[in-house]
Amino acid sequence: MKKLLYILFHRSVFVALALLAQITTLFIMVSLFSEYTQIFYWCCIALSVLAALAIVGSRMEPGYKIAWLLLVLPFPVFGGIFYIMSGGGTIPKRTQKRMQGMLEKSAQALREDFKADDLLPLGGDAAGQASYLERRAACPAYTNTETEYFPLGDDAFPRMLEELEKAQKYIFLEYFIIEPGVFWDSILAILERKAAQGVEVRVIYDDMGCMFTLPRDYDEILSQKGIQCRVFNRFLPVMSLRLNNRDHRKLLIIDGKVGFTGGINLADEYINVRERFGTWKDSSILLEGDAVWSMTVMFLTMWDNIANWDEDFERFRPPAAPVRPWTGYVQPYTDTPLDRETVGQAVYLNMIAKAKNYIYITTPYLVIDVATNTALCNAAKSGVDVRIITPHIPDKRYVFEVTRAHYPPLLEAGVKIYEYTPGFIHAKNFVVDDRFATVGTVNLDYRSLFLHFEDGIWLCEAPCIREIRKDFEETLKVSESYSLRRFKHLNILLQLYRSILRVFAPLM
Repeated sequence: MKKLLYILFHRSVFVALALLAQITTLFIMVSLFSEYTQIFYWCCIALSVLAALAIVGSRMEPGYKIAWLLLVLPFPVFGGIFYIMSGGGTIPKRTQKRMQGMLEKSAQALREDFKADDLLPLGGDAAGQASYLERRAACPAYTNTETEYFPLGDDAFPRMLEELEKAQKYIFLEYFIIEPGVFWDSILAILERKAAQGVEVRVIYDDMGCMFTLPRDYDEILSQKGIQCRVFNRFLPVMSLRLNNRDHRKLLIIDGKVGFTGGINLADEYINVRERFGTWKDSSILLEGDAVWSMTVMFLTMWDNIANWDEDFERFRPPAAPVRPWTGYVQPYTDTPLDRETVGQAVYLNMIAKAKNYIYITTPYLVIDVATNTALCNAAKSGVDVRIITPHIPDKRYVFEVTRAHYPPLLEAGVKIYEYTPGFIHAKNFVVDDRFATVGTVNLDYRSLFLHFEDGIWLCEAPCIREIRKDFEETLKVSESYSLRRFKHLNILLQLYRSILRVFAPLM
């Protein structure tokens, strides 16, 4: 009974009901007005035509255009108004201006670290990727940065606690999901103790990501413990495209010297203390050295944006790191949906295009756009060994079905697809030719590529690249190969279901 009452009175229920009420009210009003007022009816028709023209002429990804047109054109009276009210992909000028200010401040803090030209001796492929991230995302490439790859959250967890215990000046955390349990409670105990010792502790979490895991006032609870906290994009029951823009980044930064990122959120399934979908296979990467300053600026820029602060970043700059032996190039990068630069997608496409021997990919979702699908198919047709591992046990059934709906064209082109049989694979890794790799938060789906705030680490000639490849090969041993034969006798209703999901995947 208590569980039922908790569900019924959970804020997500009220939010869902409020949004449903708005859509229903809008539909009824439009229907009534269009029935009794011819002028209103024809105005709605004209509005839908203009909306359709705006969609076709926009810079949206083609998949978005098709999905929106299939909503607007069959319902010409209601569709145009719904498109306008829900945002329609238009970013308000005020938001654009604020975002531009964030990017300029970030670039100012990091510009002295730009060194893409230093990668020229490694070839144009390496220098081109580094230059793109510096020019378009203000994210420098660094040397003098040690990297350590963790193939499981279970491996990263004790190391995170160990590094947190060493904090002397500040600890910054930014996560999509935080949930009380062994993982978060262990971290929180250290954060409380460090805050009491005078270490500055800041936490950012996404309101949507934590809707079912934290109470609405959790930021106040942390504040009472001496921990500064900000909530990203409070989920309000108002129809707006802004609801789709979530903070999907995962950052743990200690004194500007050590940083963690990857697919791991702060919840127990990520370290396999709690089983939800079989074995949870995730990855994380630790950085120690110069490149952590870039991650620190990422966090501070987001904090300024949420808190409406204008902070002096220089007070958080760590002293020069000790000179290390050759560590390769390490380039932390971030992606924002509030500009028109799809950084996460560009990193993936560049890596696919430059591959000569192999591309190994792990991703929880394979809901790819036209450009990525074409790039992967072209690489396979050119003789590159393209292999992708996805989950065998899904976390969301409809996403699992639309993931499988993307298999056939890839398989026909020669891409090899495998499913991780022990459970759910949440790692978002690319490794190419033993030279390049990326580990981060960017899924191969529309939300990550076009709607979310994301981050990742691009690696060039770094020693840990061999470990990422080794992890892929070990994972391959417990993964099941998929072939086109499985699609020949699929149930017609399942095929139709997958086709519908694939069309509307950009809006899910």
